[in-house]
Amino acid sequence: MAHIPRKRFGQNFLQDQGVIADIVNAVDPHPGDALVEIGPGLAALTAPLIARAGRLHAVEIDRDIVAHLSQRYSNEELVIHNVDALKFDFGQLADEIAAGGKLRLVGNLPYNISTPLLFHLASFSPRIADMHFMLQKEVVDRMVAEPSTPDYGRLSVMLQLRFYMERVIDVPPGAFYPPPKVDSAVVRLLPWPEPRYVVHDLGRLEDLVVAAFAQRRKTLRNNLKGIVDDALFSTLGINPGLRPENLEVGQFVALANALEHGVARA
Repeated sequence: MAHIPRKRFGQNFLQDQGVIADIVNAVDPHPGDALVEIGPGLAALTAPLIARAGRLHAVEIDRDIVAHLSQRYSNEELVIHNVDALKFDFGQLADEIAAGGKLRLVGNLPYNISTPLLFHLASFSPRIADMHFMLQKEVVDRMVAEPSTPDYGRLSVMLQLRFYMERVIDVPPGAFYPPPKVDSAVVRLLPWPEPRYVVHDLGRLEDLVVAAFAQRRKTLRNNLKGIVDDALFSTLGINPGLRPENLEVGQFVALANALEHGVARA
């Protein structure tokens, strides 16, 4: 297929056969898996995934690619959802194809929407068995970062709340066409079997974390002024002079839960 990669869709097509084999082996698909590929592109991963699993669902926004894949594969092999992954209801798809089970997601995610897409997918974590994604290496660094390190931030906190994550493969620009200007990596995300923490209000937690990391060089006291006071910090045993990257996920949860009870004062 002579397809010109579209910048607006963030298209960089994987072509290195060694990397492709490594990713498919990491996913380890089996017949009967409720397997879903996001952004199949020119089928670099699609073909070996179908060969191993027998059937695959794919979410693809580019109508030209959808037309090509529809000609190449039967509906018994590949079911294509021509929609924007950011707006797709993966929970409904799980109801339809997982028979009460969970989805296995895989994909070379468009780098221009990777962060919002990860947050969208995180909202479906109870219906997900695992996820394997190719992402910009910098994004993977942030996802798996430990507290008190430069890469630890909002993405780390909100994804580590729901998933155990590990870097699987580092991928150089030359593995793609056209080569991106950044290094890439494959990350595995596994939902925690049981919630790590009880979150009373996820929206409140998200708002708190956004505010805390608004200015990384400032202290928690400064970033959360008007939201959390020193009395609450003291009650929870948190030093307000720390920077946001020094707090663990559980401490952010404790702060957000305490706010629910009106403990903090402006």
